[in-house]
Amino acid sequence: QVQLVESGGGLVQPGGSLRLSCAASGSFFSIYAVAWYRQAPGKQRDLVASMTSSGGTNYADSVKGRFIISRDNARKTVSLQMNSLKPEDTAVYYCNVEIGTSRIGYWGQGTQVTVSS
Repeated sequence: QVQLVESGGGLVQPGGSLRLSCAASGSFFSIYAVAWYRQAPGKQRDLVASMTSSGGTNYADSVKGRFIISRDNARKTVSLQMNSLKPEDTAVYYCNVEIGTSRIGYWGQGTQVTVSS
């Protein structure tokens, strides 16, 4: 019912910046929350940043002050601006959207971010 497509990943040097985008399509009326997760090889998938329908945000301690989550309701997109990137930020980044009060979740396919000199 809901499809999510991430884009914007790539290779950047430490200290660089990258902006990820997640485009949503399909039939839905309300969104409970949107979020970005990341997963490094051999590691669990961890929450990076989230935003509720009211605009409240939460960030992982490791990215606080460096990453910013935002949304564009007209374009049905959610973005993640990543600044001052570190090698430990290297991972596959996934977009997640929860729909309605029942919080039905949907995932994108993921986009690779590699931070290396």
